[in-house]
Amino acid sequence: MQTLRNVVRVSLRGQARFLNTPHGGTLINKMVSDKTEALELVKQCEGRVIELTERQSCDTELIVTGGFSPLDGFMTEDDYTSVVDKMRLENGLIFGLPVVLDTFNPKFKIGHKVLLQYQGHPMAVFDIASKWKPNKVAECKKLYGTSELEHPGCLMVACERGDYYLGGELHGLTIPKRDFPCQTPAELRSSLPQDVDVVAFQCRNPVHRAHYELFTRALDAPNVGKDGVVLVHPTCGPTQADDIPGTVRYHTYEVLKEETHNPRVNWAYMPYSMHMAGPREAIQHMLLRKNYGCTHFIIGRDMAGSKSSITGEDYYGAYDAQDFAAKHGPELGMKTVPSLNLVYTDEGYVTAEAAKEKGLKPLKLSGTEFRRRLRAGEDIPEWFAFKSVVDVLRQHTMTSA
Repeated sequence: MQTLRNVVRVSLRGQARFLNTPHGGTLINKMVSDKTEALELVKQCEGRVIELTERQSCDTELIVTGGFSPLDGFMTEDDYTSVVDKMRLENGLIFGLPVVLDTFNPKFKIGHKVLLQYQGHPMAVFDIASKWKPNKVAECKKLYGTSELEHPGCLMVACERGDYYLGGELHGLTIPKRDFPCQTPAELRSSLPQDVDVVAFQCRNPVHRAHYELFTRALDAPNVGKDGVVLVHPTCGPTQADDIPGTVRYHTYEVLKEETHNPRVNWAYMPYSMHMAGPREAIQHMLLRKNYGCTHFIIGRDMAGSKSSITGEDYYGAYDAQDFAAKHGPELGMKTVPSLNLVYTDEGYVTAEAAKEKGLKPLKLSGTEFRRRLRAGEDIPEWFAFKSVVDVLRQHTMTSA
């Protein structure tokens, strides 16, 4: 890993201990504030440019703003190999998934400075310190538990990523203006309450009634302080091909925030691209939310899970991510809150166990039927979905038809 420079240290003096320390103890800030220095760095690139994909731009943003602390750049081959093989950086610090820059261009060399652009706008200057050709089959097998192309993560590595991986330090120039505004870790930390537990809820889909019940009831978990708050922190970057676009998801969150107006629920967005890596990705999400200041993380059933695009079979067990997160949570300095298995009955939302004990019959609406009703303009019960969210999704369905 590169020498840590231009960092912002988070002081705990004068504030309660509840706001979590960054991973590795230091919140990285690689943004170059001096314009003269920035221009000189760009000049040293000598015209070498990499136009970033959306996935790469998300990784770049999370590195330079500290979301991936303690990284100050893309992983070198040594760190990459260590994370793939042992889920640890070379210094021994736990890290769920490797963060590398890929390219098809063989001309980039160690020692080169390269300007990283996204949609034509400069994001960072990249000092190449490491270059290698990865064994992608081995990478997928160890990260995703399979090398089958039916797994979306394997498909991404095999078909989207270039032949070469590059590692080295980044110097941030600008942050992209996205359709969903993303606060940096430092900005979000300053907006969160400093003296209570912060429980993070990760999602990549619109929030429906069951989700809302799940993360608000998480505040009643025995390991959460009585005045704790929830941070709903969706990933709005690339996910699976059939997921709802990030901009549409963002609008569903915004209207729900206004509809519910819950003072114990905070909302923010993160420029992260999903790998659908199951247990390994649960660790990555916990690490990220730790850097944003969270103390707890809600682990859902089959979190970051995926199915074969051919057989439809799950690649991970329903509780694999929960068990894996519970095992490694103490080392990460994060407490886990397993999600409740909630069902809707005549008595409202209750756990599946309580419904069985009381002889209550759960009401069900499948995802397929929900999407059919959206397209047909048919009624969708409010016990299943918020009206404001349905309105946004219905408008998207009509415009994309």
